[in-house]
Amino acid sequence: MSKSPPSIALPLAANANSIAVPEYPADPAPAVAPTPLFALRQGIPASVYWSLAAVGLLAPIVLWILAVASGRVEPVFLPGPAKVIERVQVWWADGLLGDIGISTMRVVVGWALASLIALPLGLLIGSWRVVQALLEPMMDFIRYMPAVAFVPLVMVWVGIDEGAKVAIIFIGTFFPMVLMVAEDTRRVPMAQIEAAQTMGATRWEIVEKVILPSAKPALLDTLRVNMGCAWTYLVVAELVAANSGLGYAILKAQRFLQTDKIFAGILIIGLIGLVIDQLFRLAHRKAFPYMHTR
Repeated sequence: MSKSPPSIALPLAANANSIAVPEYPADPAPAVAPTPLFALRQGIPASVYWSLAAVGLLAPIVLWILAVASGRVEPVFLPGPAKVIERVQVWWADGLLGDIGISTMRVVVGWALASLIALPLGLLIGSWRVVQALLEPMMDFIRYMPAVAFVPLVMVWVGIDEGAKVAIIFIGTFFPMVLMVAEDTRRVPMAQIEAAQTMGATRWEIVEKVILPSAKPALLDTLRVNMGCAWTYLVVAELVAANSGLGYAILKAQRFLQTDKIFAGILIIGLIGLVIDQLFRLAHRKAFPYMHTR
């Protein structure tokens, strides 16, 4: 008679609760995604952008009002916004629109003449090392000379008519613009130039059909920045025997301690510059929409 094999007692059921289960470290918490408002070089909603822009513009005005309301600052040093607005109203009746027109004309003409010469010259400097070696050191040297130092020479060379005021703005704007245009030209990728050379393009064809189209967005930004520079030279330009203009009005008000008119002139120049700058930005968006997709 065969015997059945002895049963083997498996202590699994009895000791199931006593088996040690290995513990694994918990997965690290996922990194918190950056807040969209502070993501690097990312777009934000238009409503948020304009709200922040309004805050940035209004905050200095609020601080100005609080400083005047505190009574710790003499009105002759810091007039209140109400006094400045009153001065603008009086100035409007006294020919403010004419002053704005003549100053804008001087700035635009000086900037346009500088652009007309600086654009092709900067393209040449940025495209050919021979031209760069010949002209760039001289441009670097002259651009550090203050434009106001040229006022006596301009009065001798040009006279004291409108040409002198335009010449001061031209001198202050031209030399930095040449160097900025040259730098914009040098930023064109060499791979594009080499590809055009491989296809048999001549030097001038490369400049016309490769370098210039590639540099156009940066060149428009350069023109925008230098328009702002041109406005900074307005007061200096209107030192030269002027009898009208915003800069002349500011200088005249300084002689009579009319600080409210000085503030009014500065703010008006700032507003005009802001409008022109936004027009340049709009033109950039219309001309190069592919650069503003985000």
